[in-house]
Amino acid sequence: MEKNSPELNKAHLLYKKMGETPNQCVMRFKRENPDYSVVPMTYAGRLDPLAEGLLLVLSGDEIRDKERYLDLKKTYEFQMLWGFETDTLDVLGVVQGKEISLPTSIEIKKALENVPGKFEQRYPAYSSKPVNGLPLLEWARSGKLHEIEIPSHEVEIFEATHISRKTILGSDLLNEVKTKIKSVIGDFRQKEILNKWVELLVNNMYKEYTIDEISITVSSGFYVRQFVSDFSKSFDAVATTFYIKRTKIGEYEVGNTQ
Repeated sequence: MEKNSPELNKAHLLYKKMGETPNQCVMRFKRENPDYSVVPMTYAGRLDPLAEGLLLVLSGDEIRDKERYLDLKKTYEFQMLWGFETDTLDVLGVVQGKEISLPTSIEIKKALENVPGKFEQRYPAYSSKPVNGLPLLEWARSGKLHEIEIPSHEVEIFEATHISRKTILGSDLLNEVKTKIKSVIGDFRQKEILNKWVELLVNNMYKEYTIDEISITVSSGFYVRQFVSDFSKSFDAVATTFYIKRTKIGEYEVGNTQ
């Protein structure tokens, strides 16, 4: 098929695997679909390396309509792991553990019913948002965050629902953390991060930790990681993002992926 064929100008609903970057997901699609090997492609909306789920990718002339796709609502299912915080706000970060007073499931459900509609959300320090010509994550990696002001932007929560609560032993938690970190390809400080998790959990193998699962529908540009951090602090506690799955983009849903 020719590079400029109209049939190649379309939107593709891909499923990004945990551990992949969006670019790696696009390259995998091109390898599996040789007709697109030289066709320009871009994704409309990022996903963190540890997140999985829907990735909307545009090819050919459809790229011109990228802004329209970026504005679509997104739905996520995510898990928050209580008693831990990291510099990336998810498992793929340097971790610290803290003793907390755990909120009850009822308290979480009530709080989710009252989350704001529109509000200003701060960008995570480890994100691609440019500040003074550099992505925030570059400022963070170089230890120079104190030299800049981290910006915020308006986002909106349309619906938030508590799905379930579970506990996990420290031994099982460490195994899952290892699997997640080892799934990521590229330089994301994996060795340093994994060593910190091992150091923290090796003497707590039989301790139980709590994970809450939540579903949330939000506007474009919303950061689940930042929400988890801010939401936990509303209870005078800490939590980090353990799992993210994007299940819906506008009317596109899991089950319709290529």
